[in-house]
Amino acid sequence: MNVQVTEDELATMKFGIGQPVPRGEDPTLLTGRGQYTDDINVDGQLYGYVVRSPIAHGTLKGIDTSEAEGMPGVIAIYTAKDLEAYGSIPCVVPFKNRDGSDMAKPGRPGLAVDKVRFVGDPVAFVVAETLDQARDAAEAVIPDIETLPAVTNPTEAAKDGAPQLYDGIANNVCLDFHYGDADAATKAFAEAAHVTRLDLINNRVVVASMEPRSAIAEYDPATEKFTFTAGSQGAFGLRNALANAVLKVPTDKVRVVTKNVGGSFGMKGGPYPEYFPLLHAARALGKPVKWTDDRSGAFLSDHHGRGHEVSAEMAFDKDGHILALRTHCHADVGSYLTPVGPQPATLNAVKNLISVYKTPVIDLNTKCVFTNTSPIGPYRGAGRPEANYYVERLLDNAAREMGIDRLDIRRRNQITADQIPYKAPSGMTYDSGDFPAVFEKAVTFSDWHGFEARKAESTARGKLRGLGMSDYLEVTGPPGKEMGGIRFEKDGTVTIITGTLDYGQGHWTPFAQILHQRTGIPFDRIRLLQGDSDQLITGGGTGGSKSMMSSGGAIIEAGQEMLDKAKQIAAHILEAAAADIEFADGRFAIAGTDRTITVLEIADKLNQGLSLPPELPQSIDVSLAHETGPSAFPNGCHVCEVEIDPDTGVVEVVRYSMVNDFGIVVNPMLVEGQAHGGIVQGLGQALMETTVYDESGQPLTGSFMDYAMPRADNAPMFRYDSHPVPCTTNLVGAKGCGEAGCAGALPSVMNAIVDALAEYGVTHIDMPATPQTVWKAMEAAKAG
Repeated sequence: MNVQVTEDELATMKFGIGQPVPRGEDPTLLTGRGQYTDDINVDGQLYGYVVRSPIAHGTLKGIDTSEAEGMPGVIAIYTAKDLEAYGSIPCVVPFKNRDGSDMAKPGRPGLAVDKVRFVGDPVAFVVAETLDQARDAAEAVIPDIETLPAVTNPTEAAKDGAPQLYDGIANNVCLDFHYGDADAATKAFAEAAHVTRLDLINNRVVVASMEPRSAIAEYDPATEKFTFTAGSQGAFGLRNALANAVLKVPTDKVRVVTKNVGGSFGMKGGPYPEYFPLLHAARALGKPVKWTDDRSGAFLSDHHGRGHEVSAEMAFDKDGHILALRTHCHADVGSYLTPVGPQPATLNAVKNLISVYKTPVIDLNTKCVFTNTSPIGPYRGAGRPEANYYVERLLDNAAREMGIDRLDIRRRNQITADQIPYKAPSGMTYDSGDFPAVFEKAVTFSDWHGFEARKAESTARGKLRGLGMSDYLEVTGPPGKEMGGIRFEKDGTVTIITGTLDYGQGHWTPFAQILHQRTGIPFDRIRLLQGDSDQLITGGGTGGSKSMMSSGGAIIEAGQEMLDKAKQIAAHILEAAAADIEFADGRFAIAGTDRTITVLEIADKLNQGLSLPPELPQSIDVSLAHETGPSAFPNGCHVCEVEIDPDTGVVEVVRYSMVNDFGIVVNPMLVEGQAHGGIVQGLGQALMETTVYDESGQPLTGSFMDYAMPRADNAPMFRYDSHPVPCTTNLVGAKGCGEAGCAGALPSVMNAIVDALAEYGVTHIDMPATPQTVWKAMEAAKAG
């Protein structure tokens, strides 16, 4: 039988939802034609350079700028006294202490006022005609700092007698957070047949985005308006933060422009102290001022990620069913609070703690603690990977202690499909998912039961081999508003306008796929605008793996509004009643006839000045604020196999399989790529990445000479499969995928390492499992 397929249907088959369409921006980026902030130069611009504290903790008694002021090309040098009229960087999370009192939130100034609190704390800002002149002058600025004792570990910082970073904040604890039912947990642990406990390190990591932070500040005295060009995770949100918290001006007096962004992972989401003197200099000097961090500066000034020390315990009945889960955490927030710095170890940990497991009671206790280190902020997953890490390590430990198979202990505790929607003790309601089906598919897909043969082969080559699993779940996509804009340009292209921001994800292509499938607008005509706050009416930015849920939903809503308007205009053009107009594949038609008109033809007529009756829509452009739905719950099961060289402790990930439920997958190629990237970042934290400070607070891992990053040869070829169950809380049906790789990787890699070392009697090893750490664990076990 011959099936006739129209040209429009073929286009949807090629570019519609579910198709692996290559990223539209890649040819531009791969041929060096991208436009990152440091690529941009403005006529007449000056250059800024930051003077940073070389001391981790001390009283700032003064700053000698006399020599620097007379150096060639120097225009100005600013210190804290020049910024007194400005605000501070706020911490915006509304958390309370366990006693109901407000958490302590000391603001962060643009330049240090009376104390320095970490190596890298900005103390002065030099502006000169060239970058070299600004750098040379910065070296001649001499801060007078009286050194104070420093503390770099959150557990130590919370003890009596530790050096205090702030007056009035006892034991450096800015937040004593509790969630859960402590009494019920105490009862469950007292009555448990078995309790498993582990002390776990969630190691501090440097974000190390490919592109260091950079910004250009301009000021127009005629309009009293700032233009700030910088990498961000959302131009609208950064605009609001700069206007409200930093500059204290109306939001319409600030425009934020973001071009291409070379990675962020949570780090570029909010304002930074360097932006204060940069904006001040632009206004005071009447010229654009540009600042770009170098890699050494980025190691100090970019906020870091993770940094938690946790005691976790899980109570079981005699059959291995979970009764309760309890954690006590000291969370490092560094020297200053970032806008959402306390959230990963508190609210995000709460939401993600039970993962896919029936857990009647949780009791989470976290102290957020100041230390003399770089500030901590969100980093890919921001509480999700670590919560899954704690649970999956506890389950493996409990299985070993109770003599239960690792697969069986998970099966006994999994939330089943018939229990969905599931009300979790975290307050979250899981709307969709089939966790046992994903799990069993992963067991088969990874050839779990064929492991012993592979282990025997490794043993024959003198290697240890281990097998690990992570059955993870994440809470993504917090509710909010997102812009859905559609604009028909005079050149025949169509621009999607939305307030998420692509900093490497590849939004253009999947967003275009949604609009194409919903409206029939040709895929190659669709463009994307995200990074200009003046063209946004709202914008939640990109974070929490929510872009497809929020912007995707906004595009669907905007597309439908556009079609509703276009249908009325089509009826007028075709001289028919609107009720007689049908729509399919981008084309309006009078029912039962061959008289048609496309969306683009309507747009073209409007752009050429088509006159319409006043009662009809005068445009098919759309600009709306979409209300995003409740959170979604991506989940999956990752299985990792490692080999360890017993002579050197070197760990190699040799096999990695995964099955994920990301709901409706708009572009499987991009989704799999996001999973790969998240896994490699997880491998980095598990095997090599960690920041180290000495007792005085000096960073010992201040460059790539000392801080190891994962490379291609650290990762195997990944095996990927999918078991999608559509989400019911957003219009797309998607669940988010950008951070899930980390959540799967941390536990599966570490469980595999412990499994490989089990023959030595090793039952736990902390991240990062460097060769030295692994070798020491083996030697200690052998020594007995």
